[in-house]
Amino acid sequence: MEVAGEAGQPLILYGRHPILEAIRSGARRIEELVVEEGARNRDGELVALARQAGVRCSQAPRSALTALAGTPHHQGVVARIAAWPYAALEDVLAVPRVRGEASLFLALDQVQDAGNVGNLLRTAEALGVHGVFLLRHQAAGLTAHVAKAAAGALAHLAVARVGNLVQTLDILKGEGCWVVGATAGGEAPPPWRLDLKGPVAVVLGSEERGLRPLVTRRCDALTRIPLTGRVGSLNVAAAGAALLYEIARQRARGGGGNEKRVDSRELGA
Repeated sequence: MEVAGEAGQPLILYGRHPILEAIRSGARRIEELVVEEGARNRDGELVALARQAGVRCSQAPRSALTALAGTPHHQGVVARIAAWPYAALEDVLAVPRVRGEASLFLALDQVQDAGNVGNLLRTAEALGVHGVFLLRHQAAGLTAHVAKAAAGALAHLAVARVGNLVQTLDILKGEGCWVVGATAGGEAPPPWRLDLKGPVAVVLGSEERGLRPLVTRRCDALTRIPLTGRVGSLNVAAAGAALLYEIARQRARGGGGNEKRVDSRELGA
């Protein structure tokens, strides 16, 4: 099993909500909780839960917390946690089978901004994604910044790290997934013209270049979020949220998606 961080070194998690989720879920081993001096009443619930879970608690000046977190936006609480584990590929693939649900996976192609990755993980968990695939190179991993932006989602969402996204997409196809890539332009149809109720793997590209050509060619269909304003494109996290919500909408209604599952480039829209 791979772990986030160099040589399995502990990571720093900061912010009340991510730390609270980590304690409640029990999915991570928290080695120490450090709270700001003089803030005991404000963080009393957090400290009580941590101690109940056997976590060592201490206090430190705000300046020390800022140095530890690497940011002043830590809300007065910082935790040292064991390096965040990545799930094995086969474990991620097993999640929808265990739940008895149509597969829904998210794959990120060289998405490098930690905030975008964290927000996508938070959205993915909220909208029923069974697992996420991140690239091992030229992409953001499960850093403390990603964990903070994910706001506790990592305690409930399986994330795998892969070396070759094209090969991973082929594996997902072998599992019966329809691979749908998001694009910012071209003639791709909007997602509500696609049938997204069955097993689906959504692929989102990097902030600057979008999907790489070889990844694009591996997609069974392409889709785009139509824009009517003057801004030419959406942030990858916003585009991913819109696309995943459309999938959730179709599945909740048991309808939607009025096109057969064909290559979107045949739709002529």
